[in-house]
Amino acid sequence: MKLDGQTGPRVGILNPGVWMLALALIGGYGTPAPAQTSPSAAGTENPNDWPQYHRTSNAWRYSPLDQINKTTVKNLKVAWLHQPGDITMGLQATPIVVGGVMYYIAPNNNVFALNAATGEQVWHYQPQIDPLAYESFYASASRGVTVGNGKVYVGTMDGRFVAVDQESGKEVWSTRLVDQSKCSGCLFSSPPVLAGNVLVGGTTGGDQPQRGKIFAVNAATGEPAWTFDTINASEASWPGDTGDVGGGGAWLPGTYDPVSDTLFIGTSNAAPDFYGDGRKGDNLYTATLLALDPKTGKLKWHRQEIPHDTWDYDSAYEALVVERDGRELIVHLNKSGFVFVMEKATGALVNVWPLSETYNFVKSIDPKTGELIDRRPLEFGKENIVCPYLLGTRSWNHGAFNPKTGLWYTNAMEVCEIAVPGKQDPSKLGIAGLYLGVDKLEAVPPPGRKASARLDARDPVTGERKWTVDYPLPGLGSVLTTGGGLVFNGDPEGIVRAYDADDGSVLWQFRAGSGIRSGLVSYAVDGKQYLAVPSGWGSLAPGFMASVFPRVKELQGGATMVVFALD
Repeated sequence: MKLDGQTGPRVGILNPGVWMLALALIGGYGTPAPAQTSPSAAGTENPNDWPQYHRTSNAWRYSPLDQINKTTVKNLKVAWLHQPGDITMGLQATPIVVGGVMYYIAPNNNVFALNAATGEQVWHYQPQIDPLAYESFYASASRGVTVGNGKVYVGTMDGRFVAVDQESGKEVWSTRLVDQSKCSGCLFSSPPVLAGNVLVGGTTGGDQPQRGKIFAVNAATGEPAWTFDTINASEASWPGDTGDVGGGGAWLPGTYDPVSDTLFIGTSNAAPDFYGDGRKGDNLYTATLLALDPKTGKLKWHRQEIPHDTWDYDSAYEALVVERDGRELIVHLNKSGFVFVMEKATGALVNVWPLSETYNFVKSIDPKTGELIDRRPLEFGKENIVCPYLLGTRSWNHGAFNPKTGLWYTNAMEVCEIAVPGKQDPSKLGIAGLYLGVDKLEAVPPPGRKASARLDARDPVTGERKWTVDYPLPGLGSVLTTGGGLVFNGDPEGIVRAYDADDGSVLWQFRAGSGIRSGLVSYAVDGKQYLAVPSGWGSLAPGFMASVFPRVKELQGGATMVVFALD
């Protein structure tokens, strides 16, 4: 089934030329989910809360609440609003809701605790940020906080993990993990993951000349526990000293599986992104999904999805866990547009299927071995049409899985790029310079067709598509699905829609005023279900999209937490 995307008046973009500047620099109350066996034991957590980044450790982004459902959703009205007072880079965070309190982070590490039923502010905290952090290419934005052990944990834009008292908002401890004066792009744009007694997170900056690392600290004290080097020390993987500027940051939150005591976290592309001759070898552990022991940081298993990645195809996205035929499987989208399905316990490959319709960097990927069949290397100094482009078939915004329908709902786009590989001297780039290894990089439509965007409902294991909704602009917010048979998604215009999870028909919509780049969540307080939509268009992606989706140049920035409930 195909449905036309619904649009309205144009409403705006924040800093549409950011990417071009960067290139210049290089040169109600519902019933709990039914009792289920692993892996969805995490789905049986208190249905009224949204206690962690994906709500549960299986990364479903599913709320079992059903007061808001196919029949009642038409009666949704705004319950309250909260404005953080800073619109820089918009709102990109997924709010956390525990015990009737919402915790969320706004631009420049502004953290708020709010009464989740009324929006009344409980406290506000902002760490004192090193001024150098504001010079970083990735400054200002943050994707969330982590709550646990009576604390709210933050990964800061100046390279620290910070713990704040959950009740008062007072700082408990602060641990510096990276020195930005010596490490370009080394900051934390995502919240650390609480994995037992440790906090774990990786730095942003796969596109910058750094050696990516994943850090763990004691969650009670902030004392460093271990560090995992995402740049393998093997000469075969990184000849000479190429790994010292090899990128590989783990810049999105991983997920902790308490049943197996395993942290699953993906890594970014290798650097320089497009100039592969500058880093011979397979470049482990870039473009890789890692399974780590959170107590020690030891590697349990890994799957490198794109060996010697020369197209900027990160493996940093969410590790969705589903059960099929009695097996626990990880479903993992790579930025290349291919979805890798693996055994959760071992990483053994079960299937590979393409979300992308227009890929050309390979002929295909072997679904049994993961081998890249007929790789298409980029020609140095020449224009290469590469599909998909560096933002991927989907950006970092996450999909959602509904156990009632068995479907995974995810945004997608079909866009390519012109890339001309070139040499760069990483020592001359500075803190804001990108180590892309290109002389030219421009987003273009796929050969023979227009650039396009959509929301898909898919079988996560086979890739079979149940329905699709076409969009005029790519959805860059994370999808939410619920026990009420609904799928919620927001678009760059700021329109939030509720779809029927079974067929994709639109059941409700609301114009929030600024585009959605964040994580939508649902929760309940005192028997009443709420839908939270952080509205605020921003991030670096729109600037690079502008050549194929020119309307994004006119979209307005903003920052407002918009919360809905039934009338």
